[in-house]
Amino acid sequence: MDRSGSINTVILILILTAVLVAGVAVVWSVRQVTQPLVAAERAVGHQLEQILNPTPTIVPDPVSIVKEVRGLSRLETAAYTIEKIITAESRQGPLAFLLGDRLILVAHGQVIAGVDLDKLDESDITVNEDGTVEVVLPEAEVFLTALSSEQSYVFHRDTGVMGMRVDLETEARQVAEEEIRNAALEDGILDMAQKNAETYVRHLILTLGFKEVDISY
Repeated sequence: MDRSGSINTVILILILTAVLVAGVAVVWSVRQVTQPLVAAERAVGHQLEQILNPTPTIVPDPVSIVKEVRGLSRLETAAYTIEKIITAESRQGPLAFLLGDRLILVAHGQVIAGVDLDKLDESDITVNEDGTVEVVLPEAEVFLTALSSEQSYVFHRDTGVMGMRVDLETEARQVAEEEIRNAALEDGILDMAQKNAETYVRHLILTLGFKEVDISY
């Protein structure tokens, strides 16, 4: 290559370098101009989003409005606490040593009875001109029969080699609950509940200023 060709090559290289540098400068300049625009666009978009879909502010009203207050209509006037011994067994006989299951449950429970005042109707209360009041009370009933899980326990259990019955204790507890209820009924829990309800209702009406209260069932 002659000298003039070398000079032309150098000049071409210089021109290309200048163009490349200029191009980089232009790209850098464009970025310097466009980046603030992009940031500004994002900021405007965020503000617009806040305007169109603002974050809700929840402020509870300091005033509470009580719509309804009701007392319990059940007048519990008698409670019995009873302990019963229940024997439950399964497959007793010649093969009891192999298949049998027998347990003794000490059951401790409570029975609650009273009068359901929600069953009273307007026709069940009569106010006479002389200041006396006639009330027809509902009959007493058992509200609750429940075993105490803490105080009820299996005192003894005799199980054969293959005879444990998983639900035997559960069945014994169910029978115990019914037996406790029956024991309370036999001992007169409903009569007690009825008399106590009568005393309570009579005292309540007399404190309202009436002269006499006649209660029937």
